[in-house]
Formats: sequence, C-alpha cells, structure tokens
Amino acid sequence: MISDTSILLVGHGSRNRDGNRETLHFAAQWREQHPAWRIEVCFIEHADVLLDEGLDRAARDTRRVLLIPFILNAAGHVKMELPAALERARRRHPAVDFAVTPHLGMGRPLFTVLQAQLERLMKQLAVPDPRSTGVILLGRGSSDAGANGELAKMARWIFEANEHELVDLAFTGITWPRLETAVQRQARLGMMQICIVPVYLFTGVLIERIKEQVERLQRQYPQIAFALGTHFGFDRGIFALLDARVEDQGLPECRMLECDGCKYRELAEDGHLPDHSHTATGGSQLEHDHDHGQPAAHAHHHGCSHKPA
Repeated sequence: MISDTSILLVGHGSRNRDGNRETLHFAAQWREQHPAWRIEVCFIEHADVLLDEGLDRAARDTRRVLLIPFILNAAGHVKMELPAALERARRRHPAVDFAVTPHLGMGRPLFTVLQAQLERLMKQLAVPDPRSTGVILLGRGSSDAGANGELAKMARWIFEANEHELVDLAFTGITWPRLETAVQRQARLGMMQICIVPVYLFTGVLIERIKEQVERLQRQYPQIAFALGTHFGFDRGIFALLDARVEDQGLPECRMLECDGCKYRELAEDGHLPDHSHTATGGSQLEHDHDHGQPAAHAHHHGCSHKPA
C-alpha cells in the first residue's frame, strides 16, 4: 500500500554511537505519539544509514517525502550537503515529490528549552543571586558565521529575560571563544557561580569532552560553584517543534533549506569558492548579505517549489 507522505528525520550523526542511538530512540518515541505517521531516520555522517540511503528508504512506496533537518544550526551540512542529496534523490525518484522543512533553528521554542534548563541549574545552585552568577551558552561551533550568530541571539535573549549580569557565548570547537576563556573572563569579573548550558540535542563525543573540561575548571577555580546542564533532545518542546514542522509543511509557502539553489553554494560545490562562507578573500564581488535579493526580514525564506498536491 502506498502511503501519502513519508517523514525523513535527518540527524547530524556522532562518532559516539550513544548519540545516534538517542536519535533513534527519539524517533521511536515520536512514532508512538503519531502512530499513523511513517517516520524514517538517517544521518549526515558517522552512522550506518546516511543521506542517500535514507532518502531512498523514505521514497519507497510513497508519493511524497518530507525531510526534516534534525539539526539546531544551519551550517555547511544544512546549506550544502542536504540540498545536494535532495537533488540526487529527485533524479533517482522522479515520481516522488520531495519537500523540506527548515532546521530546528534558534527561535522561541529553543529559547524556552534553554531558559528552562537555566532555571534548573539555578535551583541546583540553591538559587543564588543572578547578578553574581554568570551564564555560558556552549555550542558546537561552526566555520559559518551565520550559524554562530544564531547562538549569539540566544545568548542575548537569555540576558534580556533574566537578571544575570554576564551571559557569554562559547564553543567546543572550530571557532572562538572556547569554554576556558569564557570561564576565565567571568572569574576575573567576580562571578561566584557559573551556569554552563550546552546547546546540544543528544550526547556524543563533544558532550563527554565538555564534562571533562568542567571537571578541570572546577579544580582550577575552587572558589566558583559550577552547574553544568546537559543535552535536551528529549525535551517535550523539541517534540512540539517537530510537530509544528510537520503541520506547517502543508502550507503553500513552505520554506526550503537555507541556500537550496543559492549560487554561492553552487560555486563552492564547483570548486570556485573554498567554502560557503560567502566572504571569500580576494575581492568583494563574491560577498553578499545572503538575502538573495529579498527584504532582509525574509532572508532564506525561499518559496517552496514542491507544493503539496
């Protein structure tokens, strides 16, 4: 029997197999909440079922595939690898309609999850004075400035919503500052407690690395009380966000992946740009603000060309 729509949940993938298992466990829980939905899972890297195979599985015995990037920030994977895999799948399965939702993103749903985690950490510290309690949002880090900027937005929203005098941003790799630098700054400015909020969906190599770093920092700064949060992929807010992604996909103006069809992504794929940062050195002709000729408020909100029948 041919189903109408198959949902493909695309995770990042982790070298730590526990992280991939958590993604699969999340999908199993989501299926229990929606037994009528057909939900498939694949990963971009470090897993058994990768993009091409996942798209083929999802396209089997269905008229439509809805791809959901189960990823917090839109960096190279979302902007380049997913669109390329989608185009290959469209060529392999011309009778199937492929549509794609935005990645999870750093919007109000994620802010609510992060705020709740911060409140739990403050209770863990016996609710100290927020003015002497620093906060550090800790992300994966990317070579894509836009992805890092999305996390910076969350840091500002946390600052606006609370009374903490210091809300800093740090990354576990790729870019700067790192966690040690942010802690050093907050210690120098007199923070008595520090809440560290990892912005990660599931466990993995980097989550284990963060734990080791915080243990070392606790020894290095015995005068400071540290509270470390954890990944939050099973938060009910994440399930609700994915539900909304599925509900929104039926709208005529569903959004495609960031940079799906972007000429700068195409140049990067052809080898004419070293990456997809849009700011290649050597001249300003290749630099752009990435709104693709649209008003700034609508950057990346491309009209979906694969409307539901």
